Amino acid sequence: MKNFKHSFFYITVIAIFSAIIYWVLNNGESLEKGRKIVDIKSTKGQWGDFMDSLVHNLTHPLAMLLVQIITIIFVARIFGWFCKKIGQPTVIGEMIAGIVLGPSLVGMYFPEYSAMLFPKESLGNLQFLSQIGLILFMYVVGMELDLKVLKNKAKDAVIISHASIIIPFAMGMVLAYYVYEQFAPEGVEFMAFALFMGIAMSITAFPVLARIVQERGLHRTRIGALVITCAAADDITAWCILAAVIAIAKAGTFTSSLYVIGLSILYVGLMLYIVRPFLKRIGDLYSNKDNVTRPVVAIFFLTLLISSYATEIIGIHALFGAFMAGAIMPENMRFRNIFIEKVEDVSQVMLLPLFFVFTGLRTQIGLLNDPYLWKVCALIIAVGVVGKFVGSALTARFVGQNWRDSFTIGALMNTRGLMELIVLNIGYDLGILSTEIFSMMVIMALATTFMTGPALDLIGYIYNRKKMYIPEEIRQASRFKILVSFDSPEGGKTLLRLANSFVKKMRGNAMVTAMHISPSSEIHTFNLEEYEEMSFKPVLAEAELLDQKVTTLFKATTDMNSDIAAVANKGEFDLVLIDIGQSIFEGTLLGKILGFTT
Repeated sequence: MKNFKHSFFYITVIAIFSAIIYWVLNNGESLEKGRKIVDIKSTKGQWGDFMDSLVHNLTHPLAMLLVQIITIIFVARIFGWFCKKIGQPTVIGEMIAGIVLGPSLVGMYFPEYSAMLFPKESLGNLQFLSQIGLILFMYVVGMELDLKVLKNKAKDAVIISHASIIIPFAMGMVLAYYVYEQFAPEGVEFMAFALFMGIAMSITAFPVLARIVQERGLHRTRIGALVITCAAADDITAWCILAAVIAIAKAGTFTSSLYVIGLSILYVGLMLYIVRPFLKRIGDLYSNKDNVTRPVVAIFFLTLLISSYATEIIGIHALFGAFMAGAIMPENMRFRNIFIEKVEDVSQVMLLPLFFVFTGLRTQIGLLNDPYLWKVCALIIAVGVVGKFVGSALTARFVGQNWRDSFTIGALMNTRGLMELIVLNIGYDLGILSTEIFSMMVIMALATTFMTGPALDLIGYIYNRKKMYIPEEIRQASRFKILVSFDSPEGGKTLLRLANSFVKKMRGNAMVTAMHISPSSEIHTFNLEEYEEMSFKPVLAEAELLDQKVTTLFKATTDMNSDIAAVANKGEFDLVLIDIGQSIFEGTLLGKILGFTT
């Protein structure tokens, strides 16, 4: 009876108001008398009108932007996946994707398609969105920096970091002296050109370096902690120097830039001594995810936008303001992680690939059509590697590190990645870097980032360092060994109970290792220990209930399947229990069409 009443009410309401709409439209035609109504009649017919409308919609700015974003993300993910498979950071794949979609490949061999996908009038929207992505990215970079680490381990790290900046900076300026006449744009002063060449040689990509350290298991080691601290100090120092370089480049002379530098110092003081305590108070009051309300989120995003706006107006670029807004966030790591989760995926998955492609559209490798230009490019790469790698390694050796650790520091500090591209684009936008030099420096950024992994492998091979970190007690145990590899804590508890049922009658002649492997993109250096502790807490509690001794193993990775197999083989485990996931295609129509079932 209740269902009948609902159906009757629904039909009655639809019928009554449909009749009212019909009456209004029918009687409304009489209101047209005395008005000049244009009768639109097409000679193309209904199908022709539909096709014209479709073509018009395809060329609408919003439609163009959306298809550009779809293409960029799709191509970036493909190249990122490929680089991950060969053991390289995904950022290299995204950088290559940008170059491929630009005039260096697609624009050269498929110019009509390139002109259709990236018409000149649409590039402004692409640049605007990419800049928003960079602002959010720099905000995350600032939040990922743990300033307490700098306080605790600053001495050696600051010496290595500053040496790894000043040495390549000086070498970059010397290089600028020799290439200025031929490659500097008309009207650009030598000081501005030399300073930008210097700072471009000095940059280290802290986010990429941190991911590599995690993936290789170095975060547990003394050298891993030292190199993370070096990179953090490098990041802060380099961005402060970059702000001064931008001020000098815009003002023309050092004396004229003093006003900008003075305002910048005032801004930094305001952020550190007025804004930061206020934000800390909010962080103390709202430390849990449940009570971080939208007004609280709005306060922090307003801080980000106002800070970026202030530095853009001062003349040291909006990205410095975004970096500063992230660096002064409350030190409560749980609170920072809430904001990183809100910002990181949008910026890195959707918006940052736009920046890589926008950079790729500016990179014209085809201009390097002479052997001499490629020699200059090779010289730039050599100066970049010698300045950063050799400078960092020799300084690390001087402060007391052994040669193996010194070379490891040098290889990691030589990683430039995305941060280098940001600096190059700033120089290009200011008209300081020519297209040829810009393209050469992009190739240098790609080459130095790409060589980090092989360089670390070579150092490990020379000094017999095992690539996969397996604790000694696991490798040397002669008992029956079970590896429990879990994804979720609940899955880990279930697998542990299963493992316990196998070994409980062995009277201690068995060993159980619980391993949690997490994608490196999901964790950050500042909360790594807390993340590891929370991952194992339910499993260890279950082990205590079962009276089962458990050894724990944690690893960040980009290739979960390969790392599980490597740990199982190198640890010489007798049985492996895996908390397996589910296929996104299984049981779906798309899965049936594509033939995927598992």
